[in-house]
Amino acid sequence: MEEEEQPRRGPHFVGKKDELIEAKRTLITVGGRDILVLHHQGVFYALDCYCYHSGGNLQNGDIEELGSRLCITCPKHKYKISLAEGEGMFKGSDTTVKPPVAKWYTKGVKQRVHAVTETNGDVYITLSDDRCYIESDYYQGEVGKERRAKAAAQEKAS
Repeated sequence: MEEEEQPRRGPHFVGKKDELIEAKRTLITVGGRDILVLHHQGVFYALDCYCYHSGGNLQNGDIEELGSRLCITCPKHKYKISLAEGEGMFKGSDTTVKPPVAKWYTKGVKQRVHAVTETNGDVYITLSDDRCYIESDYYQGEVGKERRAKAAAQEKAS
């Protein structure tokens, strides 16, 4: 059974390093998952393409550093997600100091991230093998795909 799971996990060829760097962001489908592969400040990242909160497409999200974490902002509702860990981030007040200071906190892992490797100019991803449910998994399943399609049709109609 272990051997059957390996091809699904990867590594899966994504593209040539130079082409991916030039593109900056690439959407691919691997093992039935839509994955956003992006290159930022010399590093490749791969994460589920649809935001854990409401299925917004992260492909056009702004990238910024929040605290010490590099994050992508979902264009739909402005949710912040760390690129390396997939943590949902929020700004709150640290009331342990006077006066209270605003700082960034984590909600925990909300977005599934995947390993990226590069060999001889070729870039590969290996799908996460974490078996626990992560909120972005919902938008990779059939019900989530239907919900995303329905929301897109409603946006188009208005």
